[in-house]
Amino acid sequence: MGLKIAVQMDPIERINIKGDSTFALLLEAQRRGHQLSYYTPDRLALLDGAVSAGIQSLSVRDVAGDHFTLGEPKRTALTDFDVVLLRQDPPFDLAYITSTHMLERIHPKTLVVNDPASVRNAPEKVFVTEFPELMPPTLVSRDLAEIKAFRAKHGDIVMKPLYGHGGGAVFRITREDLNFGSLYDMFANTFREQWVIQKFLPEIKKGDKRIILVDGEYAGAVNRIPASDDLRSNMVRGGSPAATELTKREAEICKRLGPALRERGLLFVGIDVIDGYLTEINVTSPTGIRAIKTLGGPDAAALIWDKIEAKRK
Repeated sequence: MGLKIAVQMDPIERINIKGDSTFALLLEAQRRGHQLSYYTPDRLALLDGAVSAGIQSLSVRDVAGDHFTLGEPKRTALTDFDVVLLRQDPPFDLAYITSTHMLERIHPKTLVVNDPASVRNAPEKVFVTEFPELMPPTLVSRDLAEIKAFRAKHGDIVMKPLYGHGGGAVFRITREDLNFGSLYDMFANTFREQWVIQKFLPEIKKGDKRIILVDGEYAGAVNRIPASDDLRSNMVRGGSPAATELTKREAEICKRLGPALRERGLLFVGIDVIDGYLTEINVTSPTGIRAIKTLGGPDAAALIWDKIEAKRK
């Protein structure tokens, strides 16, 4: 008997199926005979302690522009499902946090991947700071004096929002860059929370490696090489995917992180490594698994479903 699977994601009509990891998971689930359903997070409701959503049956096909068929919406208790895939993209805002509180009501009776409480408590650029020995020099602050002192010590720095995603609002500031004051003012007026300041790693020009971990174990990697005129390597920002293998240092990073991920119920995780330094642990909606398979690497979607099926037996 196949599992009953619901996926909580952004509007399915907007995704680019060529590189979308959620779509890869849905294709693999359907291939295995699981029953798919779909809803967007705005359809969640909590009534007298019971969590439900406006659910639509879903079938998928790997055809650009004609990649899905949906049934009619029906209000359904999420406890009717064996698994809920939490696959909505950031921003990691109060709406996102609210959805994790609601999904926490059904987990683990209904297995939510990833564990919603751990997703809420492990924002990518905060959780990673639990492993400072693996990271480049990193400051999380909005205090001007602290940031100036960090810049004076390290010279070239990168500034980025603490809860940003997809390479948005990531800036390199050189030691003598006269835009620093204006950029500080812009960040201070735009973001109420602290932001991330890191030492700039020149080797970014050789790529930012996305490594997939499934239940704490290595499951594939892709090197994302930035365009010649851009700091950011994200594929949605013009980065180019390239086949890669793990270095000894990267294997050590995976081994170090594995137990912490398993302990938190973070089954599907993407980490980012630049020049041997861990920069991010993505637990919300990791990408990269289609690129890895296309480039001849492991089928991470199959590995993920192997783990989910084992947990549901």
